[in-house]
Amino acid sequence: MTSESSDKFHRNRSASGVPGLDNILHGGFISHRLYLVDGDPGAGKTTLSLQYLIEGANAGEKCLYITLSETKDELVAGAKSHGWSLDGIEIMELTSDDNDLNGDGQVTMYHPSEVELNETTKKVLDAVATLNPRRVVFDSLSELRLLAQSSLRYRRQILALKQFFVGRQCTVILLDDRTSEGSDLHLQSIAHGVISLEQMAPVYGSERRRLRVMKLRGTDFRGGYHDFTIQHGGLEVFPRLVASEHAEEFNREHIKSGVTALDLLLGGGLDRGTSTLLMGPAGSGKSTIAVQYAVSAAERGDHAVIFAFDESKATLQARSQGLGITIREGTGRGQVQIHQIDPAELSPGEFAHRVQEAVEDYHARVIVIDSLNGYMNAMPEEQYLTAQLHELLTYLGRQGVTTLMVVAQHGMLGTNMSSPVDTSYLADSVVLLRYFEYSGKVKKAISVVKKRSGPHEASIRELRFDNRGIHLSEPLEEFRGILTGVPVQIGDVSEQK
Repeated sequence: MTSESSDKFHRNRSASGVPGLDNILHGGFISHRLYLVDGDPGAGKTTLSLQYLIEGANAGEKCLYITLSETKDELVAGAKSHGWSLDGIEIMELTSDDNDLNGDGQVTMYHPSEVELNETTKKVLDAVATLNPRRVVFDSLSELRLLAQSSLRYRRQILALKQFFVGRQCTVILLDDRTSEGSDLHLQSIAHGVISLEQMAPVYGSERRRLRVMKLRGTDFRGGYHDFTIQHGGLEVFPRLVASEHAEEFNREHIKSGVTALDLLLGGGLDRGTSTLLMGPAGSGKSTIAVQYAVSAAERGDHAVIFAFDESKATLQARSQGLGITIREGTGRGQVQIHQIDPAELSPGEFAHRVQEAVEDYHARVIVIDSLNGYMNAMPEEQYLTAQLHELLTYLGRQGVTTLMVVAQHGMLGTNMSSPVDTSYLADSVVLLRYFEYSGKVKKAISVVKKRSGPHEASIRELRFDNRGIHLSEPLEEFRGILTGVPVQIGDVSEQK
């Protein structure tokens, strides 16, 4: 495609007005075509279509909303709940009156059960011919299907509508609430594009919504499922993250923690653009080490972001302060931003969007995910956790971001400890933390079991925390069996007491 034809192609787009959706559609709907938006009641079809018309009205285009299922008052109330005004949008209400349509923005009412299908269709065509709109929404096809009474007549009416709109410089969105039995493949075959909205109710937590572009003739689009939410202000779609579309040049360098012994254990520090998994039982110090890296990055002038699934912002700050780690919170260079995440309210797509926003809008160079246990709880279908996490880590790596992930293992002592999900093979480095018993005390041990990007110590060191921060001992060379939880002394270790 030549540059001139490509520019013409992108100009021939009708922006959706829905944040994120145009990214999926690669610029918006192709203008002057007929589209189907289907979904169960409550999935967000009406909200999406109103956003589309409001976008057109703001651009100075004539817009028409034809409703057989909701009254004008209901539409206005729904728009008001989002802080919208429907000024500039003509509403044709086919529900309950006998007044004739006129072009001054007044409402004309007919009841579907009291008129024949061809009469209803004629009213719609007359309104379009009179107003000559650039954007039309028809809500909904279920009423038209009932009037048609047979699939053959219904299909013919849809084809007639499609033929009528051809050449009228009009983009049409048809809404369908899936009240017919099974999927209406005939309708999907007629439409130029099909967007399917889904609403799922997990056992606990708020409902989850996602959409999929099933078809879009004449152009590419971002396939797969994309999470979205409906909040005050309408739909916001979170396009599925594709790591291969993002790459930045960056300098390969060590990211230091500010704790000399910890950096030595890791062969000089973590490498920029890599991911590290901190594994261990609850309370072993995983989160503290992750926060130390974030604070150290901020002290060097970078921006770091912590996504806290498991504890509140206040608790995280207080705990860090008690260890002598001061978090300078903010969204700029030299600061650490803390996002407190509620797993029951957040979809994986929205979480990936927040991470992407932190990297691209706020230029975060260090990301902490604390913890993967909480991230897993945010997944409605945890069998896809690994695939989504792999894509997210690949994206962060290509952006030159150093990522630290915390995962709490089940159990307290010994080697028979398990993780809720095995993601160790995804990480570039794996740091293992363990409890062990010695001389009547419970102590902590830290070791590095994997580092793809370079050498690291093979030793095990004791890990201690106090009000001056994090401390690591010399390598525990006089012990064996530390990872079992009950080590055996094989030399003089008087300094270990």
